[in-house]
Amino acid sequence: MIETKGLRKSFRSRQGREKKEVEAVRGVDLLVREGEIFGFLGPNGAGKTTTLRMLATLIEPDGGEAVIAGANLRTDPAEVRRRIGYVAQGGSTWDDSTAREELVLQARMYGLGKAEARERADRALAAFQLSEYADRKCKTYSGGQRRRVDIALGIIHEPRIVFLDEPTTGLDPQSRAHMWDEIRRLRAEGMTVFITTHYLDEADALCDRIAIMDHGEIVAEGTPATLKREISGDIVEIGIRGQAARGAEVLDTQPYVTKLETPDEGGLRLFVDDGAVAIPQILRALDGAGIELETIGLHRPSLDDVFLTKTGRSLRES
Repeated sequence: MIETKGLRKSFRSRQGREKKEVEAVRGVDLLVREGEIFGFLGPNGAGKTTTLRMLATLIEPDGGEAVIAGANLRTDPAEVRRRIGYVAQGGSTWDDSTAREELVLQARMYGLGKAEARERADRALAAFQLSEYADRKCKTYSGGQRRRVDIALGIIHEPRIVFLDEPTTGLDPQSRAHMWDEIRRLRAEGMTVFITTHYLDEADALCDRIAIMDHGEIVAEGTPATLKREISGDIVEIGIRGQAARGAEVLDTQPYVTKLETPDEGGLRLFVDDGAVAIPQILRALDGAGIELETIGLHRPSLDDVFLTKTGRSLRES
């Protein structure tokens, strides 16, 4: 559904009196299959939204190629626009319009007749559980309700693929869960869904495959399960503030430690084959060296661990 090769974009920014060129996207290669939920995961400023805006024809790439739903992004952007839906992060509803008015207008802008536009609006309102509020002004809606209207606007013309930029930012937990259900429903109905997110749990729970982006580049791509399996075994995190360097010397030579990292000055992250077996040995080694342990924790590899392994820093901290 989407194939890109070497997609890139730079912007000129002013730093003091000097103008500097900033590479926002640096040669992105992507392959998104039909009928899947594909996630773009990364911290703010990684280049996710810039990439999404290029794919949605909102900004022109500086280089590279892309084919979206069978249409060429560089040579036929108008056809790309006809085949996609786009939901921006900031929302698109007007305070003094109703959801029904918004949806009918959007359908008409895509060339539908009055009767079909009203019919599509009614179907969308029912599908997104908005019929009860359809004729109230959007300014009276909750954040979750307005976000559902946003997505209904993005798919009113029945596109083959819909781009959702940070679809759950600012929503409460209940509204987020409801939005996840709506996104799964779109996929179940045959639509390809491309989302950007900086929420680890969202990418893990929703996406069939994800690409992790950092500093304008793809640093990892695959299913969440596959990416996490690349980090074998368990992870033990220990806090020994003031003695991390000495603790690293003691533990780095232990046979049960496959890898050791120092994410901050007061802690160590140990990759081990079996955490339950390794923890007693870690405690004995530290005690034997006279190092006082403050905290210890055990967990399975997460997408944050994948990001940390690929970039050297935590996505949660970013």
